Amino acid sequence: MKLDRIHQIAMYARDLDEAISFYRDTLGTSYLEKYDPPGLAFLDFSGVRVLLEKAGPKSTLYFWVDDIDTAYAELRSKGIEFNDEPHLIHRDDTGIFGKPGEEEWMAFFSDPSGNVLALATRRSGRG
Repeated sequence: MKLDRIHQIAMYARDLDEAISFYRDTLGTSYLEKYDPPGLAFLDFSGVRVLLEKAGPKSTLYFWVDDIDTAYAELRSKGIEFNDEPHLIHRDDTGIFGKPGEEEWMAFFSDPSGNVLALATRRSGRG
């Protein structure tokens, strides 16, 4: 047996309507359903379900993007405040996570409930 696909991620949401608006309207994800009570909402990220819970844990979600600079600029234009610009996180010299020599780049921000979100991509090594 091999567990290699994320089915669902649960995250804390202090206000379901605020969180739904952020993910659906600002980030453009697909909204599935809200059940309140008990305080649950479901979103779909290309087949990976995200469960927002009023009583849930805080978490970090990493969103894959092909062009991190363009995604960063677009989200900033929508009012998203990032912790920092896209930056190198890891140079994968041995190829554990992909092609040897590729670099992993990320940029971090938060949703309205304080959950950490990140843009993530891989680039050819820059020397």
